[in-house]
Amino acid sequence: MKIRKAVKELDPYVPGKSQDEIAEEFNLKKEDIIKLGSNENPWGPSKKAIAAIQKEVGEINRYPESDLIELKKEIANYSRVSTDEVIVGGDGADEIIDIIAKVFISPGDEFIVPLPSYMYYEFLFKPYGAVPVYGKWDLKKNKLDLESVLNVITEKTKIIFLCSPNNPTGTLIPQKDIIKVLKATDAVVIVDEAYFEYSEVNNVNLINKYPNVFIMRTMSKVLGLAGMRIGYGLANGEMIEYMHRIKPVFSLTKLSYIAALNTLKDKNYIVESIEKGIESREFLFNKLNKIKSLNVFKSYSNYILVGIEKTGFKASELSKELLKNGIIIRDCTSFKGLDEYWVRVSIGTMKENKKFISIINTILE
Repeated sequence: MKIRKAVKELDPYVPGKSQDEIAEEFNLKKEDIIKLGSNENPWGPSKKAIAAIQKEVGEINRYPESDLIELKKEIANYSRVSTDEVIVGGDGADEIIDIIAKVFISPGDEFIVPLPSYMYYEFLFKPYGAVPVYGKWDLKKNKLDLESVLNVITEKTKIIFLCSPNNPTGTLIPQKDIIKVLKATDAVVIVDEAYFEYSEVNNVNLINKYPNVFIMRTMSKVLGLAGMRIGYGLANGEMIEYMHRIKPVFSLTKLSYIAALNTLKDKNYIVESIEKGIESREFLFNKLNKIKSLNVFKSYSNYILVGIEKTGFKASELSKELLKNGIIIRDCTSFKGLDEYWVRVSIGTMKENKKFISIINTILE
């Protein structure tokens, strides 16, 4: 087979294990397993969205909406932008990233990612012949090393990814630093705000000031629709129009469209999800921070990065010990920029959090 070189050389993305996989491997009941590894909303989706899906399920023999205009209006209202500044995609925000690659990337072009960060950027860009260039996060200070990004911008730079809050560090990038990057280049600066609701900070005000900014978001976190795979982007109307030229016509299923639309209309659900998420995160941070052998990062997202070098465990070892007890966390060894002594813990319900804290204390003792 004549496989393209870019595909042959691509490192496979390593997702977290599913509950089914864990249940089978460790002889556990699926319903007893606690998922703290995938940054999901542990309280489930909007009940109004569920009701709307149930009402619509008999119509799945019909094609879904193509222009998504009603959903765009809801997103525009939610984001405080105009509808022509919105693009909606399936497969979470991943389709949005793929569309950006198709619009802006030619073989040999460069894109910048500060490490560690969300590795799927690289996974989606490399098949188009794009070349990754790395900046870095200062893990000692828990912040973006701004100069490391500015220093690697060249004429070949087409895209710069700035994840805020950053996955997996939970760090926010100050808007003044984002602006410095925007002013330093005409490359598209993608500000990934997948977790912005948990930080209660966003950068939408930059859209009308800088033509090269693109805000990327997902409905998989606060909005509780990870299984429906819906993402959206916000940018100036010209950029959005070019993206729509190559966007698949039916990228949202009929049911994902209904789920997204009715979740955004459920304002009480959204407020409650944010409040519960922040409460859960702060509980986990405070409890984990009391364990002296852990290096716990302050987070503005729905997960916490934890250094475990002083525990005597590697990330793979600690993760396995927790899996034996029915707790899934994320071994971060596969994240470029991190070594084998980092794990990431997602928020859970308070009951789940308390069980996790009890178990990890027992393991580390």
